[in-house]
Amino acid sequence: MNLDHLPEDCFAHILSFTSPGDACHCSLVSWSFRTMADLDSVWEKFLPSDHAEILSRLVCPITYSSNKELFIKLCRPNLIDGGKKMFSIEKSTRKKCYLLSARDLSITWACNPLYWTWRPLVESRFAEVAELRTIWWLEICGTMNTQMLSPKTVYGAYLIAKLADRAYGLDSLPSEVSLEVGNFKSQGTVYLSTRHDQSRKQAAAADLEHEHFSKRIGASRRRVLEGDHGGGLCERKDGWMEVEIGSFYNEGCANNDVKMSVKEVKGAHLKGGLIVEGIEIRPKI
Repeated sequence: MNLDHLPEDCFAHILSFTSPGDACHCSLVSWSFRTMADLDSVWEKFLPSDHAEILSRLVCPITYSSNKELFIKLCRPNLIDGGKKMFSIEKSTRKKCYLLSARDLSITWACNPLYWTWRPLVESRFAEVAELRTIWWLEICGTMNTQMLSPKTVYGAYLIAKLADRAYGLDSLPSEVSLEVGNFKSQGTVYLSTRHDQSRKQAAAADLEHEHFSKRIGASRRRVLEGDHGGGLCERKDGWMEVEIGSFYNEGCANNDVKMSVKEVKGAHLKGGLIVEGIEIRPKI
């Protein structure tokens, strides 16, 4: 059967069950295929069901002439909620992604300039980031409702950060990470340093014994370092680094809060130089 002879609405209905990539590939077959592949009814299915509500939250309104154009523009990161979050659609999966800014997180003592500094950073997608000056109690928490996310999707949560040149004390002990949603809870430990920094720190571990606080750190390290731990900060293509907090499956039918945290509160040593952009929640492929 010649597909060109199919009724337009029938072919459009078939395409709506495929993917944006498939629709674009079909448009290369012929002019008639392209006409049907670009129909609003096809791309309406690729957009999030709540896209109208998302558009109302954009900091900078989007102009578009078709649902296809709207989909393409929403695949690019867009500031929402007064600039405190960033929203995008993952092009290949059509799933929703969010980046919560540092201002949208709960950071212990972040309002005290003795401990944290808020400042703009050219590399950041937000108006400002939080830079740790010095503190011994490090605790960063974020929350997002599951109704904002795509249903039937496995999501991962990641702390997005950088290390200042003056960073210190962040790899003396592993940080605890946890993610909780409904009755599900995951916990683990990570290092807020790169793998290179971890190797360097392990090689210099003996030198710490000569510091005035070495006994206290050593005792804390023995309590915390039981079992396996996750890796450290990994580089991203955008110039930032990330470390996974945890992952979860969003069924989509429940109305739950996803509670995420990164903390290091067992060591009594000072640490500083961590630059926090936010927490990203994105589909895991």
